[in-house]
Amino acid sequence: MGERQELDRLAPSHLEVPSGSRIAVDYSDVEAPVLAVRLQEVFGLLDTPRIGGGKIPLLMHLLSPASRPVQVTRDLRSFWSTGYFEVRKDLRGRYPKHHWPDDPLSAPPTRGTKKRPM
Repeated sequence: MGERQELDRLAPSHLEVPSGSRIAVDYSDVEAPVLAVRLQEVFGLLDTPRIGGGKIPLLMHLLSPASRPVQVTRDLRSFWSTGYFEVRKDLRGRYPKHHWPDDPLSAPPTRGTKKRPM
């Protein structure tokens, strides 16, 4: 494997999230690389993505539909079990057109809003 391929494997410029979006990894702080992604795009993702051959968990900035950070975590599993329900309660009123499922781990990830009934 070439050096460039090895670097891309260990420190990818982008990661694909469950919604299918390719999200850029921010390496401006080499001690804490960041993946900033809308919360609905990672429904179903149980564990925090890792780089460096699986050794380094990314610092996840989970964003509102307006792309504002609502939670920062390195432990996505813990967020789903404890913090999500508080965030959901707050954001569901502000963003009623977006999905806020009771079980985010079994909900399909989404990039958009709810479909309007015809």
